[in-house]
Amino acid sequence: MKQYTLKGLLAMALMAVMPMTAPAQSSKGPAWLSDALFYQIYPSTFMDTDGNGIGDLPGITSKLDYIKSLGANAIWLNPIFESGWFDGGYDIIDFYKVDPRFGTNTDLVTLVDEAHKRGIKVCLDLVAGHTSAKCEWFRQSMQKDPNQRYSDYFIWTDSISAKDKKDIALRMKEPNPASSTKGRYVEANAPRGKYYMKNYFECQPALNYGFAKPDPKCPWQKGVDAPGPQAVRRELRNIMAFWFDKGVDGFRVDMAASLVKNDPDKKEVMKLWHEMREWKDKNYPQTVLISEWSNPSQAIPAGFNIDFIIHIGVKGYPSLFFPKNTWWGRNIKQEDCYFSKSGKGSLDEFIKVYTKAYNDSRDLGYIALPSANHDFQRPNVADRNTMDQLKVNMMFYLTMPGVPFIYYGDEIGMKYIPDLPNKEGSNKRSGTRTPMQWDGSATAGFSTCTPDKLYLPVDTEGGRLSVAGQENDKNSLLSYVRRLTALRHSSKALGNDGAWELMNKVEHPYPMVYKRTSGDETYIVALNPSGKSVSASIAASGKKAKAVIVSGKASYKPGKDSDTVKMSGVSAAIFKLY
Repeated sequence: MKQYTLKGLLAMALMAVMPMTAPAQSSKGPAWLSDALFYQIYPSTFMDTDGNGIGDLPGITSKLDYIKSLGANAIWLNPIFESGWFDGGYDIIDFYKVDPRFGTNTDLVTLVDEAHKRGIKVCLDLVAGHTSAKCEWFRQSMQKDPNQRYSDYFIWTDSISAKDKKDIALRMKEPNPASSTKGRYVEANAPRGKYYMKNYFECQPALNYGFAKPDPKCPWQKGVDAPGPQAVRRELRNIMAFWFDKGVDGFRVDMAASLVKNDPDKKEVMKLWHEMREWKDKNYPQTVLISEWSNPSQAIPAGFNIDFIIHIGVKGYPSLFFPKNTWWGRNIKQEDCYFSKSGKGSLDEFIKVYTKAYNDSRDLGYIALPSANHDFQRPNVADRNTMDQLKVNMMFYLTMPGVPFIYYGDEIGMKYIPDLPNKEGSNKRSGTRTPMQWDGSATAGFSTCTPDKLYLPVDTEGGRLSVAGQENDKNSLLSYVRRLTALRHSSKALGNDGAWELMNKVEHPYPMVYKRTSGDETYIVALNPSGKSVSASIAASGKKAKAVIVSGKASYKPGKDSDTVKMSGVSAAIFKLY
């Protein structure tokens, strides 16, 4: 109840501010969000133009026409700033400089300009919670003089708790302590202090946004209003303004809920982002903030335009998409994930979580249910590996409300490749960060390098899983995705703001049937990822139905008391009611 009250207060505050500062937009954000469809790119593996086996910004620019052909009108780039490359670009040395592996700041401006010519927005990844230990800010903060510019940008102490010391000891016993995320502190023995607080890996010192509840016994714990934490907030605004002024359209914020420490109910970090949203809407009203929070009930009232439901934060996503026999699916409760041919999945967990998040946030922002991302497995994984199965998945991603995010290569069914070597901190994530597969050649058309120089290996299955192999096939996954995105853009009911209602009973999970509506326009979406023929009785609509897009076999029969949906094994369908 307390959280809901805070949500209401923040929502009213946003409503009060935004009509004065951005009259062309609603509380959800700029108007372009209502039809936004994102394409996520891991820059190191999208397109290489200089033949070194690593992707670059000119490579992305060269493929903008392809991205537009997918129906995507926005892209999100994983980190492109200068990095130590211990954690895939998330250990940032300089927030104001493009990493040389990708090109220059001018290359980024060129990419943004060329994207805008095609009606495509460009959003960057903002690592707000930490830097690299190689960052000059951190190097200066290590010095004994506490009055240097960056002295209080980080959290230093000469004493920590017995538990924190134990965590350090356990981390040091691991084969590679630097790659362990265990514990909160790193022993540095720097002139400034013996320990610093980290945000993830040892090389990622946490930026100091203050403590929600500073411990009086720990004088180094500063409140959120202290000079150091306030200086860090100003720096965060400066970073965003620097890139907004170059035409960037928004940021996806990494670990967005992690900034304020000792903040169990997230009240202070919510206030922080509300402050950032107010500043952004006043100065850059056409830009957006996207959070890696995975709790829309908190993130969106806090001020984010979009929040993901993914593998962290609130539950539900893994129960849908992570097969039990995979690393990411090992902890799901049911026998298998819902989108599995076994038909042993459940909708219960997802529907409970999603319904709450949807009701809490639908008037303030958007939920995103991505096809995958750089941190977890793709839809094509384990025994979910046929085009008919992947089509069922893609229909879900592209017909749910909120803002869709297609992870690069999922539109052609690129597979999660297991057991690849660790690459720049990727660990098991390597299999989802492999080069984009443009054709069936040895390097998949990604680079002119020799195969052994590729960032990671490719597997096109003889060219079948490539753009060239699917471009001219009307039955391919790529063609299917294009039909889905075109339909979504043409329909307010199927679009980002259309209403959503589950029609089947949760205790009868197959098929999943939901209704999308806007005004007099109504669509019924039916999904059967299981290998068995299934049917569902749903509330009578009193209307006729026309199949618009069907994969497999499906029928919709209106009735007096109820309507009936029948589906073959592994099938998906969109029906328009009239």
